[in-house]
Amino acid sequence: MTREHGSCCAPGAAAPPAVTSPVPAAPGPVAAGRSTRGQIRLDGGEFAMGDAFGEGYRADGETPVHPVRLPPFHIDETAVTNARFATFVKATGHVTDAERYGSSAVFHLVVAAPSADILGSAAGTPWWINVRGACWRRPEGARSGIAERQNHPVVHVSWNDAAAYARWAGKRLPTEAEWEYAARGGLAGRRYAWGDELTPGGRWRCNIWQGDFPHHTTAEDGCPGTAPVRAYRPNGYGLWNTAGNVWEWCSDWFSPSYYAESPPVDPQGPESGETRVLRGGSYLCHDSYCNRYRVAARSSNTPESSSGNLGFRCANDASPTG
Repeated sequence: MTREHGSCCAPGAAAPPAVTSPVPAAPGPVAAGRSTRGQIRLDGGEFAMGDAFGEGYRADGETPVHPVRLPPFHIDETAVTNARFATFVKATGHVTDAERYGSSAVFHLVVAAPSADILGSAAGTPWWINVRGACWRRPEGARSGIAERQNHPVVHVSWNDAAAYARWAGKRLPTEAEWEYAARGGLAGRRYAWGDELTPGGRWRCNIWQGDFPHHTTAEDGCPGTAPVRAYRPNGYGLWNTAGNVWEWCSDWFSPSYYAESPPVDPQGPESGETRVLRGGSYLCHDSYCNRYRVAARSSNTPESSSGNLGFRCANDASPTG
């Protein structure tokens, strides 16, 4: 769950009472060599990064819109699934931050745990419940599991966990600039990865909240929680679910003022910070509360934070031969 910092759709909650100091992240085993398995190669080039519609939250720093040039790179077609993360854990024995802390944040309508495991709700966002034992294996608590969700995105993973997986897989986390370039799918200056209209032709193109947030969901799109990683349609570059479903960690430290000073070529983010960038929004985003499923939208959280809507995808450098 969130340990120190909260932001709109990423929950804001106090650290579990039993935790008195941050738990150090375990170093991740490194795979033998670089891997582009499950990735798409993008040629890079120049694009306009940022919110061209003035719809972002001031504190998120989505402006000014600025030109960015990127070299070629690879990026995963989908978010990392439960099945792939299980393979990583089996191979390495990795223990996630949520498991180390002993609890994580679960949305109140989906908690599946005995009352003794309910450790409290988050200040300011009471729909986030701190649940003992909630983790990637048991996303809603002790009475849940992932047997039927092998092709759903893994959740309750911190930035530390995502970075460890990426090292093991012979990959890395994408920079924020790479993420936005890839998420746009070749569409310049559009609101979403598919255009400017949220539901073209009356069809849902992403997994976000439908109904009265946070009390009732109509699940009009058929997905009351996470959706399979290949649900809906891919964008113009072949990437799936770059809007909604789960927030995705990027490699960058977060700063709301970074866009004003960002270098024009291959920006890597600030040199230091307290929180890491999150992109894409989640199945809990809704226009009445959090419209961060727009392609320019930004958020952040502390590197050890975890919750039921935090996931990731990986990237990699492009070799001279591809």
